[in-house]
Amino acid sequence: MNASEKAANGWQGVLLDLDGTLLDTLPDLAASANQVRAALDMPLLDEQLIRTFVGKGADNLIKRTLAGSLEARETDPTLFEKARAVFFEHYRATNGDKALIYPGVLEGLQALKDLGIPMAVVTNKPYDFSVPLLERTNLMQFMQTVIGGDTCTRRKPDPEPILQACEQLNSRPTATLTIGDSINDALAAKAAGCGVVAVPYGYNEGNPVTDLPVDGIVESVFEAVVWLQNNRPDNRPNE
Repeated sequence: MNASEKAANGWQGVLLDLDGTLLDTLPDLAASANQVRAALDMPLLDEQLIRTFVGKGADNLIKRTLAGSLEARETDPTLFEKARAVFFEHYRATNGDKALIYPGVLEGLQALKDLGIPMAVVTNKPYDFSVPLLERTNLMQFMQTVIGGDTCTRRKPDPEPILQACEQLNSRPTATLTIGDSINDALAAKAAGCGVVAVPYGYNEGNPVTDLPVDGIVESVFEAVVWLQNNRPDNRPNE
């Protein structure tokens, strides 16, 4: 084992969720969601309600926005396509305008880079929105690859995007740590055989992060690096 491998404590790769883990994108998402409501002469929604709609991709966010509820009803296809066009046009023009990097993210990514651990973003946000957002916030410099919500046939909570990211990083799933904020991250990582820790500040559809089936809960991405150095892949707390 060389010095770099020893410093990484046996971990070969780290996968990070985007919205709610690296960046607070809620203000931009909420503005685009309410643009849809305004275009359809519907009353605007409170930003904190829209927070609970985030996590299962743009199409689900749009359906929930139309319903005004986490439990999205079946939507008229013509209405949905109109709403989708409005949302994507607005979000494409404003993507990242109000996005903020969460505390501990830059320190955590730099620490992982210093450890020589390759990183990837695995998100349910469409790829064409994810990469410009990462570039605009200067986080792309840390990433070897980005797996968007439309990169694979299926998206999280299916394990396919996680496994594809592991393959691109040349990282064995059981030696790969996923850092996320939601049930989608937890289920996808577990199904892929990865380790997974969760941050408590993101978007988990209104549910407490303490309910997630994860190996640990950390206060920040930097704290996830501390966790990684204290827990080997073959000796995780929940194993």
